[in-house]
Amino acid sequence: MQASQLPAGVTITAPHNPAFDAILSADALAFVASLHRAFEPRRRELLAARAARVQRLDAGEKPDFLASTRAVREGDWRIAPLPKALERRRVEITGPVDRKMIINAFNSGADSFMADFEDANTPNWDNQVQGQINLFEAIRRTIRLEQNGKSYALADQVAVLQVRPRGWHLDEKHLQVDGQRVAGGLFDFGLFLFHNAREQLARGAGPYFYLPKLESHLEARLWNDVFVFAQDALGLPRGTIKATVLIETIVAAFEMDEILHELREHSAGLNAGRWDYIFSAIKKFKVDRDFCLADRSQITMTVPFMRAYALLLLKTCHRRGAPAIGGMSALIPIKNDEAKNAKAMEGIRADKRRDATDGYDGGWVAHPGLVGPAMEEFVAVLGERDNQFDKQRDDVQVAASDLLDFRPSAPITEAGLRNNINVGIHYLGAWLSGSGAVPIHNLMEDAATAEISRSQVWQWIHSPKGVLDDGRKVDAAMVRALIPEELARVKATGAEGQFDKAAQIFETMATGQTFTEFLTLPLYEELG
Repeated sequence: MQASQLPAGVTITAPHNPAFDAILSADALAFVASLHRAFEPRRRELLAARAARVQRLDAGEKPDFLASTRAVREGDWRIAPLPKALERRRVEITGPVDRKMIINAFNSGADSFMADFEDANTPNWDNQVQGQINLFEAIRRTIRLEQNGKSYALADQVAVLQVRPRGWHLDEKHLQVDGQRVAGGLFDFGLFLFHNAREQLARGAGPYFYLPKLESHLEARLWNDVFVFAQDALGLPRGTIKATVLIETIVAAFEMDEILHELREHSAGLNAGRWDYIFSAIKKFKVDRDFCLADRSQITMTVPFMRAYALLLLKTCHRRGAPAIGGMSALIPIKNDEAKNAKAMEGIRADKRRDATDGYDGGWVAHPGLVGPAMEEFVAVLGERDNQFDKQRDDVQVAASDLLDFRPSAPITEAGLRNNINVGIHYLGAWLSGSGAVPIHNLMEDAATAEISRSQVWQWIHSPKGVLDDGRKVDAAMVRALIPEELARVKATGAEGQFDKAAQIFETMATGQTFTEFLTLPLYEELG
């Protein structure tokens, strides 16, 4: 769209691409601008509140359940009834919004597909806008792809679509309203809803979303107000929008009832976003001298603080008539090694078996090849039932101290340190080249797992407990010495990416005196 055709106050700073004009129509951009003008001041206030809380946590404050919202936690209420399309979510597949992934995910046999504009996606302008075009075509079943001699198209039976916009902390720098960048989440949400809500309703589903990185019920309230405003503006009935909240920050775990309550007219439950949750724990307690987590491989869903969080989420959801969705197992199929592949498949099965047996209604996978094994584990427990809302888990009693029981703190190994450096460099290099979901060492890594890698290294350097199992203290000199070795190993894989630049960025983030809140914030400024 030419600048003269843009709505008043709206500026696009990216180069003009005529292929984007239809999705970036004047009416759609005017709608996004209306969201920005209505809600940007509150977003800024809430981000400032986050920063103030960081200062209090750094000073030694511990999270706890809120006294001011006790009545909500103890009250007898439920979320609004779910639409039929969201009653059965035994297996949800997630992935970025490129054409091949979208088609394969819709065709995978999963109950639901979460199309990700956030952690599994590099948010360059082309990815964000082309992703909107891809979903527009997928909803209307016109999406096609010809690649490497293969043809891709949608099957007759496809998964239910859910969309994850970016978190409140991320901007969309290429779209400005009245001289301000718009929130990335409002850009992603607004364009999608404007173009697709009525079409989805006509096809028997609706506009369904996943909300990432929330840190409080007040941030959930902001999303709920956005939903009300957007539905009124587009003439959609209240409650048309449904949203599942990812509980992937440790502070949000203390406000799960309150988050469901704020969104109760629009809620589709909660999801245990395990990888970002681990990152959040490291980030929130990064300067606590008593806090230190062991190698990433040791922090499974069965360690005390993760087990407490998972069970509390399950109990909270089912008490409120809301779906409880398990998080992502990062394992993926392994080609050309039957033994390793068998071990990976059993890992997936064990993860989903535990969730299903606990009472979860579904769980996530990152690869179409994992839908079948995951589905078998949930069907073995649920049978033909859509969900397990009747499994109330009154036996679960979780105190604040349980959510803060950060064991194990050992071992920390050189192999674990090297793995964090290797994954960090590999992922950052791929991200800078446009890929946000990257298979590394037989795991599917995204921004959340990369955050664990770099934050653990930073914390091990700064914590007195950051000591290797052989007695050596992790320090900046050790990390700087290992980075060239791991950079060489990454390059030796033949993978594509800006790895030299990634190694420099990783070193700065991992060894600097100050901790960067999100690695994607400075990285985003590196993108065109």
